[in-house]
Amino acid sequence: MRNVDVRTVDRNQLVDITKISVNNGNDTEKRRQEFIEKVKNPYCFLVGGVVVKVAFSEDGSSFEKQSEDMLLKLG
Repeated sequence: MRNVDVRTVDRNQLVDITKISVNNGNDTEKRRQEFIEKVKNPYCFLVGGVVVKVAFSEDGSSFEKQSEDMLLKLG
């Protein structure tokens, strides 16, 4: 999933996260699972019609931490 090339990706296959909502009543892990199920590819998606590819450095924050922070902001 993370090897998607944003220059050639089929935009019609990507989900716009501005149109996704997650149940804020759930704990963080359930919200993360719900988000991943809805977005289909957590590494490449649309934000307001713009293709976004997410990448993390090997020595930076974990994917779990970054996705948790993003989910909290979606609320």
